[in-house]
Amino acid sequence: MKKALAFDIGGTKIYSTIIDETGVIIGDIDKFSTPKSIDEIKNLLKQQILKFENEVDVIAIATAGAVNNSNSAVIGSTGNLVQGYNTIDFQSLSNKNVFLENDANAAAWAEYKIGASRDTSVSVMLTLGTGVGGGIIINDKLLKGKSGAAGEMHFKMYSDKRRKCTCGSWDCFEIYASGTALKLDAEEALKNQNATTYEVINGVKNGNTEMINILNRWQNDIIVGIKGLANIFDPDCFVLSGSMAEFVNIKEIEKQVNEDIVTTPTSIRLATAGNYAGMIGVSILALS
Repeated sequence: MKKALAFDIGGTKIYSTIIDETGVIIGDIDKFSTPKSIDEIKNLLKQQILKFENEVDVIAIATAGAVNNSNSAVIGSTGNLVQGYNTIDFQSLSNKNVFLENDANAAAWAEYKIGASRDTSVSVMLTLGTGVGGGIIINDKLLKGKSGAAGEMHFKMYSDKRRKCTCGSWDCFEIYASGTALKLDAEEALKNQNATTYEVINGVKNGNTEMINILNRWQNDIIVGIKGLANIFDPDCFVLSGSMAEFVNIKEIEKQVNEDIVTTPTSIRLATAGNYAGMIGVSILALS
């Protein structure tokens, strides 16, 4: 059975393990803090590759940032990675083929192959974390766009320039549906710049009405965005993943979305492929 040496490269952590062609993790999970320079990132990857290169068929990298359609390079880095990250020549790090994919796309593929959307052909995955990641599968293929950058969740939600997004524009879906958004909702409602998402979640657990209202406001913005995506892509389902997904009411979102879309009903599901979905998805893609 073919195997991949998989990496998941994020702004704070890099994970690595060996995964087979069916998506089963067969190695130990190695975890590293993401280095703060290009040379340190390259050296870390080289060291891991030298250890395991002879045991695998391909190097598979799920990474933050947009990846080109030949899966060979990062074409758009993100603010949480070192400047110039997109200039790294990943293929030069190994004698084996090096295959890259955006981390959200890779996670969406894992859900499609072994997780929550495996019984579908059209799905949209939203990763609700500090920001919002997106992966879209249309008729059993990843939607990549002309350059590889499709699926970015930076479409306009509102037009009153209330919130500046990390992309530099105003009022994007990400700045209303992320963990950052929930903190902003709390700051605005409580008139306290030190309000936190933890404060909101703990208050909800304790039945605090004010905190429940803040969480509902955040969830309503997620619903608005999903309605728009549902009308555009007409998916079998939406898969919600990431650290913030556990705090949404799946049934309520599904109910409200289906009451107000012009396409056929969709379903809302929680991700099931696990914390290492990015590595699993990119390995399956690379080995296929």
